[in-house]
Amino acid sequence: MNILRPLYLLLLCLPSCVQADDFNSRLGAEAYETDSTHVRALTLKVGALAFFKDNEFDGNVVKGYSLPGFRLQPRLAYAPIPQISLELGAHTTIYEGANKYPSYVYHDIATWKGSQYQHGAHALPFFRAAAHLHRQGGSRITIAVGDIYGGATHSILLPLYNPELLLTDDPEAGAQVIVDRKRWHSDVWVNWQSYIFEESTHQEAFTVGWTQRISLFDTSLRPIASSRVQHRLSVPVQLLIQHRGGEQDATDLGVQTIANAAAGLSWDAAFARHRVITAAHAEACALFALQQSGSLWPFDFGSAIWGNASLTLRHDLTLGIGAFHAADFCSLYGSPFFGTLSVKYPGARFENMTAGYWSVDYSRSFLHGAYVLGAKANGYLSACGKLHHPPTAEEMTGKTDAARFRHAFSFGVYFRVCPEFVLKRFSR
Repeated sequence: MNILRPLYLLLLCLPSCVQADDFNSRLGAEAYETDSTHVRALTLKVGALAFFKDNEFDGNVVKGYSLPGFRLQPRLAYAPIPQISLELGAHTTIYEGANKYPSYVYHDIATWKGSQYQHGAHALPFFRAAAHLHRQGGSRITIAVGDIYGGATHSILLPLYNPELLLTDDPEAGAQVIVDRKRWHSDVWVNWQSYIFEESTHQEAFTVGWTQRISLFDTSLRPIASSRVQHRLSVPVQLLIQHRGGEQDATDLGVQTIANAAAGLSWDAAFARHRVITAAHAEACALFALQQSGSLWPFDFGSAIWGNASLTLRHDLTLGIGAFHAADFCSLYGSPFFGTLSVKYPGARFENMTAGYWSVDYSRSFLHGAYVLGAKANGYLSACGKLHHPPTAEEMTGKTDAARFRHAFSFGVYFRVCPEFVLKRFSR
């Protein structure tokens, strides 16, 4: 822990930012504005992501594992007018070497696991209806129903959202409202993850999210923007709430509501003429965990502090470092290294968690982002506090001492393919 403290204190002095064109966005974010050239045209969107990710984890936090496979999401899209867009298709997940897949929502939903299986691939239908509204003053509002613009499009802070979910999670489905103004961006959504019928044996579950960014100043918005360096200082505020159970719940688990929140200060800069550095960003945020009802977590309130900084060099190479410290904190969708609960030993918890984070990533786009090749390596330097566990966990005998300083790392290669082909144009 003493090794991380100088880095930790240094990063707390840095402001915060969320990049709009970072590695995760290139691999998973979707454009939610209609293309004027595709109005009254039937378009085929070929969405695919091939990946190989290896997690070399060790210690008491989480087991190591690999993710080799690909995801396919072909869709037919049609925009009868610029304000309306419709998409219909399918989403499939395939892992190399697997021949059958459980038919439940691909994320942690209470303790229920589906007894039905799909053979060949995990497949789901895909449908999205979206309205794109423009108001006087330049504000834009996007309303999506069905499969929403999820994942990396939300721009959730790293400790609250593990980018690995882009390889494992089902598409988010429900309803969403995105508002873009000159100095304010807001994204509000509900992701309905588990639907129940009368006398179902699992819980209803959904997540409500709200991310927003308030710009304090942005030099790119000035009438005469600087051609050398552009700066932006803004305040990100984020909230994630997951609710499980309800009136139709036939289980004995009871209503459970847990939440994460974050707020900080962000800064980023773009360098137009620098020979080596093209962009820089840094962040420092306060994070919170709240258990409003239920007993999923062994605590009702917790907090954490997160800070990181990165530099983007020429040829799209990005170097990043970060630091995290928490006591009684759990992230709904973040990496287990950003929390005090052990995934390797269910029910076990650490007194505290201090982790350093590093990353090196490279991505190259072709044909205006229709094809993206990328590679990423990142690591967690963790120093955990004393590990506590339920008395019935016999496998934990002798594992209650504080974990020594450990290093876990991950490496992955990715290829995103998302071209669009106009099949037929229609007249008025």
